[in-house]
Amino acid sequence: MLRLHELACERDGRLLFCGLNLAVSAGEIVQIQGPNGSGKTTLLRVLTGVSGDYQGRIEWRGEAMQSARLDYHRNLLYIGHQPAVKRSLTPEENLAWYCGLAGEEKREQIEAALAAVDLVGYEDVPSYRLSAGQLRRVALARLYLSRAPVWILDEPFTAIDYQGVDKLRAQFGRHAAAGGILIVTTHQDLGIEGVRMVNLQEYAGRD
Repeated sequence: MLRLHELACERDGRLLFCGLNLAVSAGEIVQIQGPNGSGKTTLLRVLTGVSGDYQGRIEWRGEAMQSARLDYHRNLLYIGHQPAVKRSLTPEENLAWYCGLAGEEKREQIEAALAAVDLVGYEDVPSYRLSAGQLRRVALARLYLSRAPVWILDEPFTAIDYQGVDKLRAQFGRHAAAGGILIVTTHQDLGIEGVRMVNLQEYAGRD
């Protein structure tokens, strides 16, 4: 479904990685590894279209990303380092806005999603009153609402307790079992069988 051909990225005039070839099929989980500064977040930003600063070719369903971009973005869920939560809104309002972008009304599902990330009792609290971990969980509640087959997540376990991490791992497994794709950066073991590891350090400085 998603293919990278000879992908290379620079940052501040420094080559982060090059010669990256990767084909990701339905039902696969890919964990991007590498030390800090190796380009993990940069790669995710490229894969989500946030950054167009790269060399090589990206294909979605066999079509060049330049022409497939609209279809790709309709099928993509990206959660980055920042929670992307509007702080003047409550968790429930944030998720309702997110669902509204897709033209969907999911009130019962929103309640279930907030329960899944342990935010029962905080549904109507303005988000500016929430802790960093709670804001992160508001963002991650989208995983329980999204129908997008491609999930790209940057350090999703940040500020999440052990119980929350276990719930996320289970959700990742369900997504892959349903034919979804997950591309994720994390320093933790995903604890899921069949995860493909891609270490960007192996592509650093290739000619």
